[in-house]
Amino acid sequence: MKTKTYPANYKSLATISQFIIEQAEDAGFSPKDVYAIQIAVDEACSNIIDHAYGGENLGEITIKFNNFKNKIQIILIDKGKPFILEDVPEPDLTSPLETRKERGLGVFFMKNFMDSVLFEFSKSEGNILTMEKNKGE
Repeated sequence: MKTKTYPANYKSLATISQFIIEQAEDAGFSPKDVYAIQIAVDEACSNIIDHAYGGENLGEITIKFNNFKNKIQIILIDKGKPFILEDVPEPDLTSPLETRKERGLGVFFMKNFMDSVLFEFSKSEGNILTMEKNKGE
């Protein structure tokens, strides 16, 4: 397992993306899957900055990357406001693009780009997001 901790700010997103891309490529994923994994993590980190912390530089994001034989597992941990999945409205995918809200697709992207997405909260660790992507699919 590789573990890295970053300041929760938008400047960190490029560094986080580079770390995720390198790990996904090393795990043998295709360019298409590497891109999907990177987008899912980027969306998750943006949500942590915006919603868990309510702004930049108010905490940290810890990322744990596990490379297993048949899948990868990415765990993101933050100490921000507890995330409650049920409070997230379903995205509007049917209205014309020009009338849709600019935001609100983060969880949708995570669930569609990854094979498993689990949101948990622990009083000791905080928010724990575990995402997995199977290899060879």
